[in-house]
Amino acid sequence: MASSEQGIFERAVSEGATVRLYYEVHGEGFPLLAIAPGGLRSSVKGWHNRPIEPAMFGDEYKVITLDQRNAGQSWAPISARDSWHSYADDQLALLDHLGLDRFHVMGMCIGGAYALSLAKAAPERIASAVLIQPIGLSDNRDVFTALCTSWHDEVRAGHPEASERDYAAFFQNMFGGDFTFSATAEEVAACNVPMLVLLGDDEYHPASISRRVAELAPRASLIEEWKQDPARSHARERIQSFLREHTPG
Repeated sequence: MASSEQGIFERAVSEGATVRLYYEVHGEGFPLLAIAPGGLRSSVKGWHNRPIEPAMFGDEYKVITLDQRNAGQSWAPISARDSWHSYADDQLALLDHLGLDRFHVMGMCIGGAYALSLAKAAPERIASAVLIQPIGLSDNRDVFTALCTSWHDEVRAGHPEASERDYAAFFQNMFGGDFTFSATAEEVAACNVPMLVLLGDDEYHPASISRRVAELAPRASLIEEWKQDPARSHARERIQSFLREHTPG
């Protein structure tokens, strides 16, 4: 990679508090926003030692990673109004700060849901999206309830501004819906962003969700095998070809 940068980006929010986002930028070329796995703990470190990592593409792209709000080194106030749009606002504001307009987005796990939220908020800015084992609802509501409970126990000491009602509303906004949580089936069917979906296969990342996203999105394709070589190497090559195909200019 030709260049590297890390920093803290701050932006004011309506209630007068400041969101602080830790981010890293590696490489040069067309921007690739990489949103890590880890649920509400999604952070730069969440990409380490994954079968597919954004660092694999740093020779061709400017790879941007970040700690999501209230994960890793990032912080934001918690309120009952927060939802997927709050994260999308953070991500777009960071890209604006870096002077980046259009970009690819790659998201693993909850990163897939964040990518779909971005595709709803700013489809004209997204050149393509790679969704790696995206989360979604099948018969697994309890695992997301447990995720919220454990995260709440970790962060509440640092958030005197948030009441239990705030947390309850936030968790409902995030995981109270269905399908991919951040986008309905109708919204995915209306999404014209080119999309590559890598199949999930466990309770957080149901295969049925990956397949349905790939069926509904009009410009989507599905990769079923990708975690172990030789399938991993083939999946990486297919992602590279997909990104190149949809890189402007």
